[in-house]
Amino acid sequence: MDPQHDHYSDDDDKPREECGVVGIYGDPDASRLCYLALHALQHRGQEGAGMVTVHNKVLKSITGIGLVSDVFNESKLDQLPGDMAIGHVRYSTAAGSSSILKNVQPFVANSKFGSFGVAHNGNFVNYQLVRAELEEKGSIFSTTSDTEVVLHLIAKSKARSFVLRVLEACERLQGAYSMVFVTEDGKLVAARDPFGFRPLVMGRRSNGSIVFASETCALDLVEATYEREVHPGEVVLVDDTTKEIQSMYLLRPHPPKPKSCIFEHIYFAQPNSIVFGRSVYESRYAFGEILATEAPVEDCDVVIAVPYSGVVAALGYAAKAGVPYQQGLIRSHYVGRTFIEPSQKIRDFGVKLKLSPVKAVLEGKKVVVVDDSIVRGTTSSKIVRMLKEAGAKEVHMRIASPPIIGSCYYGIDTPRTQELISNRMNVEEIRKFIGAHSLAFLPSDSFRKLLGSDYNNFCYACFTGKYPLNPTAPMEESIDDK
Repeated sequence: MDPQHDHYSDDDDKPREECGVVGIYGDPDASRLCYLALHALQHRGQEGAGMVTVHNKVLKSITGIGLVSDVFNESKLDQLPGDMAIGHVRYSTAAGSSSILKNVQPFVANSKFGSFGVAHNGNFVNYQLVRAELEEKGSIFSTTSDTEVVLHLIAKSKARSFVLRVLEACERLQGAYSMVFVTEDGKLVAARDPFGFRPLVMGRRSNGSIVFASETCALDLVEATYEREVHPGEVVLVDDTTKEIQSMYLLRPHPPKPKSCIFEHIYFAQPNSIVFGRSVYESRYAFGEILATEAPVEDCDVVIAVPYSGVVAALGYAAKAGVPYQQGLIRSHYVGRTFIEPSQKIRDFGVKLKLSPVKAVLEGKKVVVVDDSIVRGTTSSKIVRMLKEAGAKEVHMRIASPPIIGSCYYGIDTPRTQELISNRMNVEEIRKFIGAHSLAFLPSDSFRKLLGSDYNNFCYACFTGKYPLNPTAPMEESIDDK
């Protein structure tokens, strides 16, 4: 991923997942299936999309800026023949289009042992150090993406086989990576870091073809049956020799305990996905139920959500509280990446463009509004003001995650620590800042109760400031210098 993050706009005040990846092996419709799977993962990145296929020992690549449906059409997919494909969707920023296009994956490299492609979701915390070492030895980099170091490490490896070169590269890298590779001689390799920060799952279609993807919702769309996760620290090879997966592991016999990203369950993943072996829908519904129990609002009239990420938690809250859930905010489906601001500044323009209040639901009501998180607080304050202007008598905000106090170094684009409102203010100060009648966050011990014996297998660094893998000083600076 690209460590040179851009500034947030007030109207996208959320942490941003950086990518989604797909790998297809052994299907004559590989490019079309990859297209559909990327479409299912569109929520993980809207800035760019790309695909690489293998046909007659030649890698074909198409990448572009925009949504999956903007980048690919029928004629483009016709240019991507073969029964193997990897694909990628990239997260949204406001960078210049030329720098964006260079960083759109999958990346392809030509080396002495042949061509190969890679798509990566995550962030290497030792990226700057590894890149500096490679540059000292003569490597020339053409992008600002940390994924490019993988190409160089593999190309310089002296290991006998491609999968061993991948294994060797992974052993040099620290941080978050879920990666898929293809080679010109028909190998597909999937790899996941030893902590399992980012998700990666594996499924199989009825014709025997194998599908890897960031989430199970992508498997569902291409009618692949979910088999299992790619395990933390596992490198999986599929090729023509057995047509079955062969797996090897990093850091055996003492791998670290998994530290999967809890924010996948709070915000990033689709509710219909199974992530880290758990239903995202069930997690979010439970978060809402816990909020209703721990932070009830007496005599509230209606529960609404900030769509779409707050909806399932709001349903859980409403059911537990015995209060009707209604659509008090409608989200526009048609807001593009660019729009023309009015010449006379309309207050809260960006939020109003995306969210519209329903006066019939809100007028004269005591409203509970459920959202998944508060990052800077700017959007929350605009939403509260909008609900009051639409006639809400009282607005009570409930957040289905604990306060975010630390930046992420493992593949999530978050503002620097000083910009996180919960790092600077307590709950009462935030309540005043956003203008709500009351404010409550998900209690942090809720995860322990909900996850039980799995509790220690998740990363909570953005809520605790305790990092399972400490970033290098250059990595901290790159986030703080956004």
